[in-house]
Amino acid sequence: MFFETDPAASSPEAANTSSSPSPLRALCVARHSFLSEHIARYFAQLGICTSNAVGLESAVQSLKEVSPDVVICDYDVLAGAAYEVLERTPLMSDVPVIAVSLTRHAEELHLLDVDGISGFLYLPTLNEAAALKILQAAAARPKFMPGSLGSAQRVVEHS
Repeated sequence: MFFETDPAASSPEAANTSSSPSPLRALCVARHSFLSEHIARYFAQLGICTSNAVGLESAVQSLKEVSPDVVICDYDVLAGAAYEVLERTPLMSDVPVIAVSLTRHAEELHLLDVDGISGFLYLPTLNEAAALKILQAAAARPKFMPGSLGSAQRVVEHS
C-alpha cells in the first residue's frame, strides 16, 4: 500500500521548476496505514515531500517509484524485523533510515548496532528545527562508507 501526501509534487509542473532546490523527499513507513499516514502528514507540515507505505515489503517496493532522499520508519517496524532481514534489505543499504516513535524514547532503542539507521526521533517532544536538521544531515550523507576494520587498502609511498 503506497500513498503520496503531496500530489502536486509528482506533477509534471513540479518536475519542471528547476529554479528552486527540490524539496527533501521522504518515504514514511509504519505497521498500519493510519500510523504511516500520520507520520507522513506530520513531516509534510514541515515542508518535506512525503509518501507513505505500510510494512517493510511495501516500502522496498516503493523505493524505485518514490526515490526518497530518506526513509522515516516507525521504530516498531524495524524492531519487529529480524536483524538479518534488516541487514539484507535494500531499504537499509540504499537510503538513510530515520527511526521514529510515538511511544519509545531514544534510551529504549535496541537498533544502534544495525547498519543503516541514521537517527532517531521521538515524535511527542520533537523540535521542528532539530527534526529538519537530522533529516537534512541523513539525506546529505556521503555515498561512501568506510569498509570493515582492517580491510581497507593502504597506499605506501616509498622514497
